[in-house]
Amino acid sequence: MRIVGFPVILVIMDLKTKRRGVVENGDGGEDLVLANLIANGDDVGPLVRLAFEMGRPEGLLRQLTYVVKEKEAEIEEICKTHYEEFIVTVDELRGVLVDAEELKGELQTDNFRLQQVGSALLSKLEEFLESYSVRKNITEAIEMSKNCIQVLELCVKCNSHISEGQFYSALKTLDLVEKSYSQNIHAKALKMLIERRIPVIKLYIEKKVCSQVNEWMVNIRSSARNIGQTAIGRAVTIRQRDKEMLEQQRKAEEQSASGLGDLAYTLDAEEVEEDSVLQFDLTPLYRACHIHDCLGIKEKFREYYYTNRLLQLNSDLELSSSQPFVESYQTFFAQIAGFFIVEDRVLRTTGGLLLADQVETMWETAVAKMTSLLEEQFSCMESAPHLLLVKDYVTLFGSTLRQYGYEIGTLLDALDSSCDKYHLLLLEECRQQTVDVFRNDSNEQMEIKKETDYENIVLSFNLQTSDSMPAFPYIAPFSSMVPDACRIVRSFIKGSVDYFSYGIHLNFFDFVRKYLDKFLIDVLNVTLLEKINSGNISAPQLMQIAANITVLERACDFFLQHAAQLCGIPVRSAGRPQATLTAKVVFKTSREATFIALQSLVNTKIDEFMTLTASVNWTPDETNENGHDYIHEVIIYLDSIMSPAQQILPLDAVYEVGSGAFEHISNSIVAAFSSDSVKRFNANAVINIEYDLQIIENFAEKRFYSAGLGEIYNEVSFKNSLVEARQLVNLLLSSQPENFLNPDILEKNYYALEIKKVVPILDKYKDSPDGIFGSLANKSSKQSARKKSMDVLKKRLKDFN
Repeated sequence: MRIVGFPVILVIMDLKTKRRGVVENGDGGEDLVLANLIANGDDVGPLVRLAFEMGRPEGLLRQLTYVVKEKEAEIEEICKTHYEEFIVTVDELRGVLVDAEELKGELQTDNFRLQQVGSALLSKLEEFLESYSVRKNITEAIEMSKNCIQVLELCVKCNSHISEGQFYSALKTLDLVEKSYSQNIHAKALKMLIERRIPVIKLYIEKKVCSQVNEWMVNIRSSARNIGQTAIGRAVTIRQRDKEMLEQQRKAEEQSASGLGDLAYTLDAEEVEEDSVLQFDLTPLYRACHIHDCLGIKEKFREYYYTNRLLQLNSDLELSSSQPFVESYQTFFAQIAGFFIVEDRVLRTTGGLLLADQVETMWETAVAKMTSLLEEQFSCMESAPHLLLVKDYVTLFGSTLRQYGYEIGTLLDALDSSCDKYHLLLLEECRQQTVDVFRNDSNEQMEIKKETDYENIVLSFNLQTSDSMPAFPYIAPFSSMVPDACRIVRSFIKGSVDYFSYGIHLNFFDFVRKYLDKFLIDVLNVTLLEKINSGNISAPQLMQIAANITVLERACDFFLQHAAQLCGIPVRSAGRPQATLTAKVVFKTSREATFIALQSLVNTKIDEFMTLTASVNWTPDETNENGHDYIHEVIIYLDSIMSPAQQILPLDAVYEVGSGAFEHISNSIVAAFSSDSVKRFNANAVINIEYDLQIIENFAEKRFYSAGLGEIYNEVSFKNSLVEARQLVNLLLSSQPENFLNPDILEKNYYALEIKKVVPILDKYKDSPDGIFGSLANKSSKQSARKKSMDVLKKRLKDFN
């Protein structure tokens, strides 16, 4: 231990000696700078770099040498101070070294012994590790085999699901294989096979599902007609129920308004589940939608479904040419209704398979096609009932689909636009029926034998003139034409109301009234006028027509009330002044036209008898108290006219006909005196005309009072209609004819005569010496005075003119 420490002490002492040498050399100031830097732990790098950059490394080396010497001196000083302790420490370290050598020997011995023992154990360990590696490989192989077996089992299960058509289960199995087991398949061939087959299987499932959807589409299309017919049938039931409720309400309101009962309403609500009425299976569609959702291609399936259903819709909207529209329209609209009922449920229940905009697009396409089709078909129709049937079914179609939220306004507008066409056809059909009724009418008063017939013919149209039931058999004041025409009018009203019902107009009474007026004026009244002006009609027939028109005029109120009742509005509303029918005024005008035609016919017939210029001797030698033959013929004819007139016409009409006939007779007599064919006449001729006039006056008075006109027209009888002829004859037979120009006498006795007519007549009046005064001797004074007075009158009249 000591031998080792000796060189160390010599080194320290040598360092101390060198340190002294350095100090003695001087240069201590510069060396202190570097020593301070090192002592403070500062970085001397910049100082070294600066020395080399300035090209003065010698000074730096000298300074470093100085620092080294300084440190050696410090070490030497420390070693001198702790010398003894250092020697002890070195000895101890030497002892430790010896101990370490001994321990090293022991360790080598133990290591040798351990090597001998561990060689056998190491051989066993290697065998164990090899066995463990084999076991681990076998375990991994078993796990891999199990995974493969599970995957193969899932594949078998998937194939089984596919073969059984359980595609959703097959997809779930595939998903399990793909997500849970595919990462653990270390059999590369199997993994590649599965990776190739999964897309193929998914594509196969997609095709099979689409095939099922296609089959479902075919089936649902064939079922759509039944679905639509069922739904429309349900709408018919609802409409009928609502109609009955409205009728009950109307009756209750009328009873309440008349004070016959209390107003009461009942509401019968019948809830009908849609599914209980419309049964159709959407299961294949639900399944396909869910499977495509699982495949992640729901959007593709939505487009596929929409495209194919749109193609089906366009096909359904094509009208078959093998069958007329009037025979196929129900199946056509039922098919469309069924289509959109199915689509509504698809929209509501498939969770987004269809979008609302897509359904709206399909509906707009269908409405546009149906509107165009209806306009085209309506323009070709020639039958009002056919058009009405189509319109009614279309409104049911619209009412059905409106319950599913579809907008039908455009469809109803198309129906409303055909309103004029429908009423034109209806007017034409009713016109033909009216013409047939007029052609078959006997123009004779109806005989009603039973009360039931009276109710059907009279009471059903409010044609009665009394509230009491008449005795039977009852002779009605009208012919069979009236009730037949009323039935036609009633059917026209019903046809018009049926067309407007369930359309876009809620209150359509004014429309019905307008078309009713048009029918009454343009059809019924025009047919009446054609009958009146036909020229081959007798006076009794004209009388009956006039009587019929009077009844029809009265029936207009019933027509209006009936229209109001069918339109569902209160009768009191229909009775307001602005709601009256213009046809009433037109019928009244036509009745006047009938009387004019009747008067013209009677006057024409009277003219045939009153051929005075040819049948009367205007210069007879003697008088005839029995009258001329023509006047008796006229009386016979007038009797044949006045008798039926009293039975058929009202009293005012009888008076009008009689007054006109007798006035025409009077005019004919005056015209005969004024005729150019009569060159002159004598007093005997005037007296004979006087006899004729007396006969006709007596007949006129008899007819006037027998007809019961005395109480109504007591101041102006039929006899007054002969006043012009009477006053002319009185003037010609007057003893003082010159008084004619006396204003008082003229106003009292000759007010009906016109001076310009009297003048030429008086010029023709030339009595002969052998005339009426011939029995007297030589122009008696009476004759002379009368002749002088007549001459004076003639002269005065000439002067007057």
